[in-house]
Amino acid sequence: MASAVERTDDLVREYLIYRGFTSTLKHLDSEIKSDKDKGFRVDKIIDQLQQLIQSYDLAGLKEYWAYLDRRLFSRLEDVYRPTVNKLRTSLYRFYVIHTVQMKNSEKTQEFFQKQALELQTQPEWRDWFALPFIPAPEQNPSFSPYFSRQWADTFLVSLHNFLSVLFQSSPQPVLLSFDNEVQRIKTVQEENEELRQLLFALQVEWRQKKDEEMVHHKLPPYVQHMDRLGDTELDLVFSQRNVNMTTPSRNFFSTFLPQTRRAPGKTAPGPQSSPTQASLGRKDPTAAQVHQYLASWEWEVTTVISVWILNVPKSSCQVCLERFCKKTDSDLDAQTEALPDQTDSTNQMRVCEVGGAAVEQPFIKLSQEEYGEHHSSIMHCRVDCSGRRVASLDVDGVVKVWAFNPIMQTKATIMSKSPLLSLEWAAKPDRLLLLGSGVGTVKLYDTDAKKNLYEMTIDDVHPRILSLACSPSGTSFVCSAAAQAAPSGVVTEGDARVSAPVSGQLLLWDTKTVKQQLQFALEPGPVAINCTAFNHNGNLLVTGAADGMIRLFDMQRYESALSWKAHDGEVYSVEFSYDENTVFSIGEDGKFVQWNIHRCGVKQSEYSLSQDAVGPFVLSGYSGYKQVQVPRGRLFAFDSEGQHVLTCSSSGGVIYRLNKADAGLESVLSLGGHKAPVVTVDWCSAMDCGTCLTASMDGKIKLSTLLAQKP
Repeated sequence: MASAVERTDDLVREYLIYRGFTSTLKHLDSEIKSDKDKGFRVDKIIDQLQQLIQSYDLAGLKEYWAYLDRRLFSRLEDVYRPTVNKLRTSLYRFYVIHTVQMKNSEKTQEFFQKQALELQTQPEWRDWFALPFIPAPEQNPSFSPYFSRQWADTFLVSLHNFLSVLFQSSPQPVLLSFDNEVQRIKTVQEENEELRQLLFALQVEWRQKKDEEMVHHKLPPYVQHMDRLGDTELDLVFSQRNVNMTTPSRNFFSTFLPQTRRAPGKTAPGPQSSPTQASLGRKDPTAAQVHQYLASWEWEVTTVISVWILNVPKSSCQVCLERFCKKTDSDLDAQTEALPDQTDSTNQMRVCEVGGAAVEQPFIKLSQEEYGEHHSSIMHCRVDCSGRRVASLDVDGVVKVWAFNPIMQTKATIMSKSPLLSLEWAAKPDRLLLLGSGVGTVKLYDTDAKKNLYEMTIDDVHPRILSLACSPSGTSFVCSAAAQAAPSGVVTEGDARVSAPVSGQLLLWDTKTVKQQLQFALEPGPVAINCTAFNHNGNLLVTGAADGMIRLFDMQRYESALSWKAHDGEVYSVEFSYDENTVFSIGEDGKFVQWNIHRCGVKQSEYSLSQDAVGPFVLSGYSGYKQVQVPRGRLFAFDSEGQHVLTCSSSGGVIYRLNKADAGLESVLSLGGHKAPVVTVDWCSAMDCGTCLTASMDGKIKLSTLLAQKP
């Protein structure tokens, strides 16, 4: 019931925000904070009672128990009244025993003085009035059982179970049954997904068995050794096969061949016999006999060709089929005279076609799902380190934490009173999420407990938290704070960009101590850092700034190692390469550049990208209205081997193969699926199949599952 109440509260909050009932939302939040029912969570109620006992708040303890009596116990039947009285007596005794154990005799005497009129008529309290005057009550046979840990645990468990049963059996409003229906639907969906996976596995197994049967089909001996047949063996086989010259039945291969393509049995004069053949007493077969001989062997030839097709690409098979179908009678006559030459040419053709398989697509798109819980343009969309959860942030400041395996479902919804500008998953533990706001604060949110753990105040002078990056090696994170500037989220197309770089600072914080460790020096002066990224062990940090500079920091010495002018305009996104010897960046000038970090400012390669991949991103509306979004999230992401890169586009993500600079970017796969420009991407390779995330300005997020084809 507690989970249903919590989920219903979240839905009510989301509905009030959607309707704009802000005052009602404030009253709801204030009443939830002072809720004595604790959201019908029994553990919270037990904690509240223990807190009142530990603080010696006898009046508060009596008031809270009286509230529970009016709210819950008074609705029970009379048969349960003795049980409620016993629990109340045990609660008071628990309080008295605690005062004695803490040697607070003043509170012990106060209890009996205030409760004398109520308890002196109850026989179970008759001997307890002597408790304050006994020197060692824990050794007294009458009171020693109550000082044991076993009695305290038994009482708390009994109270917990009583309240749990009471909440479960009490009538619930219809709205709370919504959660049960959701859980039932999720269970059915999970069962359907398991059955679908089982069906898919059975289909794959069946196809593998079918392929094995086709590949390992045992051919007749005279077909297996066709390439080693000499003149004597050829005549011998021909004489054996010549007995039965009826037309063979149609098979799989002949179904796709026109009947006019098959060699008819026409009569043609044969060539003169050679001296060798004459010495053996044999005659050279005529062309008609050869045609009839090949027709009788059609099923064996079909088997050989089908086995060969399994090992070559589909395109090669189509070429071969076209070539086979174009064989005319004259072609067959010519090839009959030179069988060795035909074999050589066939082998050469096969090598050529197999060599063409190297240019096939490196990825297969298995599926594409849509997450549509956002109602405005997406700013950030990131997968956690384990590849199990996704956090997405829109321009309205709404954060969704959701999972996609085995089914797509929302785990938590975070709505902040202050605008949110950035987010990042913590490395250790991966359930924590960092949220940067526009008022100079960073929140540490626990996605499992669904609550804020800390709220850190970064800087009042630089209130906009533009970028967050967690170190893979520890509990620290880097925070980029910038001063106020012209709106850079969603603006109209006619708004002018700020020419001068905005002031900012780069800070290092510790999530355990919740304190700032240091402030990095930014040369030649304070500037807003748009993007940050660590290498795999956290020893290096690369940043891209609004002044077009890329700065590389040594995180062991906490100082700048390299810096160079990278782009004309702002640097929007920056990442380390797979081998971490280079750095890739995308800037306002529309260039995608690879930089050598061992040679400061040296370009290793440079590619030009369209505005759809770089931004600002434009979404056209009705009556000629256009909204423009400046990039804030990740603009590109690499696969697990660093050979392919995923970028944004106007209708979905595009995957390119990274070639040399002179060759340019080679597009290998377009994910598609979007009706609005894609503004941020992410590529997770933690699972067996790669997962690509593409988020667009209409609030839609596409999750594409890819299968890599190994060469």
